[in-house]
Amino acid sequence: MEVTIYSLIPPILALLLVIVTKKVLVSLGIGSIVGALMVNQFNPIDAAAQIYAIVLGIIFDFEVEETSFANVTNAIIDNQFAINTWEFYIIIFLFLLGMMAALITRSGGSRAFGEWAMKRVKTRVGAQMLTVFLGIIIFIDDYFNSLTVGNVSRPITDRHGISRAKLAYLVDSTAAPMCVIAPVSSWGAYIIAIIAGILTTHSITDYGALEAFMIMVPMNIYAIVAIVLVLAVVWFKLDIGAMKTHEERAMKGDLFNPALGPIPGAQEDIQASSSGRVGDLVWPIIALIVGTVLFMVVTGMQAIEGQLSLLAVFENTDVASSLVYGGLFGLVVALLLSVFKPKANEGTSLPSALIIGFKSMLPAVYILIFAWTIISIIDALGTGEYLALVVERANFNPMFLPVVLFVIAGFAAFTTGTSWGTFGLLLPIAAQMAVTLDVTLLLPMMAAVLAGSIFGDHCSPISDTTILSSTGAGSHHIDHVVTQLPYALITAGISIISYLVLGFTASVMLSLLVAFGLVGLVIIVLKRIAITA
Repeated sequence: MEVTIYSLIPPILALLLVIVTKKVLVSLGIGSIVGALMVNQFNPIDAAAQIYAIVLGIIFDFEVEETSFANVTNAIIDNQFAINTWEFYIIIFLFLLGMMAALITRSGGSRAFGEWAMKRVKTRVGAQMLTVFLGIIIFIDDYFNSLTVGNVSRPITDRHGISRAKLAYLVDSTAAPMCVIAPVSSWGAYIIAIIAGILTTHSITDYGALEAFMIMVPMNIYAIVAIVLVLAVVWFKLDIGAMKTHEERAMKGDLFNPALGPIPGAQEDIQASSSGRVGDLVWPIIALIVGTVLFMVVTGMQAIEGQLSLLAVFENTDVASSLVYGGLFGLVVALLLSVFKPKANEGTSLPSALIIGFKSMLPAVYILIFAWTIISIIDALGTGEYLALVVERANFNPMFLPVVLFVIAGFAAFTTGTSWGTFGLLLPIAAQMAVTLDVTLLLPMMAAVLAGSIFGDHCSPISDTTILSSTGAGSHHIDHVVTQLPYALITAGISIISYLVLGFTASVMLSLLVAFGLVGLVIIVLKRIAITA
């Protein structure tokens, strides 16, 4: 079908409904239905069949000549399918993590870790800085970062009266920004692979793919400013808007918005053992990290056909299966610590804790399934292709191209909910435009695409990274989206001005100086707002 501006209707409708109704599942469901009707010329039966196929496709990878209830069902019944490892494994990992977290809570590990941390991390600023530090050093993968850092930091931030929405912001605003500038990460490997193809296509030999990626790191202004702003928000207590409301409420004892009810999937029903130790939390987390990284290396090495290198390992690694293996390793360690300890039978029974842990991840799984559904429908509508076409057909002054691509990439990631999809779509287009107009703008333009994609990802309620940051922090998803939005927009504003400077001067150093200068100005302004509000 021909891509048109109408392809923007379903994602924008869903996003508006999320903001207005604060009901994520209903909003995503309505957006999916409207999109499916548009794809199928408003035939309700065909639209329902497409949604049915998409949902089953999250688990099964099958091929049918024509999408219909009968064809899809018969393909499954006749075993004409394979397991769709990416989405299915991510769901399995969530359930494993939920059960592991439940066992840690049951063993008293969370409480013991919170008490231990309170003696050493004695301020609210210190607790938040620890979260940011963990977010920065655990850059191997954004899913892994969001869920691990959120779960580790929550006992500490809860004890210091830091809102769950604030914790989700700290997690989300360090996860993707770090992954996108780290060459040895799942993101870095993916981006470098795309860059390598671009350089080969256009016969550019001035630098290799890895070197090009490293040159682009200081040009990824949004990612850099986002991390700097997180540190500033923590250190200078720059809580504004909805975030200020959440923080004031948290200091009075309410860690999340009581008007929205309990956090979906909370594990407060678990009775903890009185003999909990810090190791009951630390060792399962270490097992999770070591297991995941180990299997990322193993699966990467198994997939390499050419010369072995660290970059090649992460370029070929199977992130989804590695998360599952690491999750199983962490769960087994948590299970052993739960069984072989003093007062092992104290508190909630082991089977009950596992069931509660499994159920605790159901809300996140539901949101992910709905988000993946609308993303597939948006893809069928060609929303991303339409936005790419707008960029390709526009006749911009080359000096404006970095900032234009930043904005377009931001909007594309915001409406489609995928930064990786935006990378794959817009990086080749940015390269083609640069080679045609001014090849010296190649790297700045591609860096602007990366930065804009992260910006859109941070703002989008259908982004899987945003969803998992909410899950890891134990926050209502809509609260995380609303509280993070002002900071993302501020960071984007700084980035836009800096990309204008980069486009007109071609000076990375000057654009960064402008960005840091604007961050300083923002700190002064927000500090006054925080004091007077």
